[in-house]
Amino acid sequence: MIEHTVHSQSACRASKHVRAQHLVTADETSLSDLEMLLTTLPLCSTGRVFVEVPDEEHIVDIRVPARMTITWLARSRRTGDPGTGRACAPGVALSRAVIAWADEMLCTDDDACGTSVTLLGGYLGTADIVDHLVENRGIPAVRIHTPERFGLLTSR
Repeated sequence: MIEHTVHSQSACRASKHVRAQHLVTADETSLSDLEMLLTTLPLCSTGRVFVEVPDEEHIVDIRVPARMTITWLARSRRTGDPGTGRACAPGVALSRAVIAWADEMLCTDDDACGTSVTLLGGYLGTADIVDHLVENRGIPAVRIHTPERFGLLTSR
């Protein structure tokens, strides 16, 4: 788990307060981990949460800090690799959405935003996201947190 600076409502409203940007991912197997992580974030946190689930029936009410947005990705409403006609495999919708968002919106200036990345989803989507963030976006591996069992960041 990530440790966060203690915040209060008055600290969050201070004009010189630096708000860290967060990128968080999860899937249907990690919803409880996601809820636990979100409760540890300061109220003034900014960023995006992407959650991939099999279908709309798996969407649940999860509270995020007011300056964060949660996006639900139902695999049942998406296709697999373009041109294949296959169904969307686990991790595909998540990696596509996160990579597209990161390429357009992710703040990479350490001094300005200090983006923190926590990837709680399954291995396949998480591995693709890690590779893209480190190799294409230049995010230092130390700012990316994944489940230890995946072993994704040990050699970087």
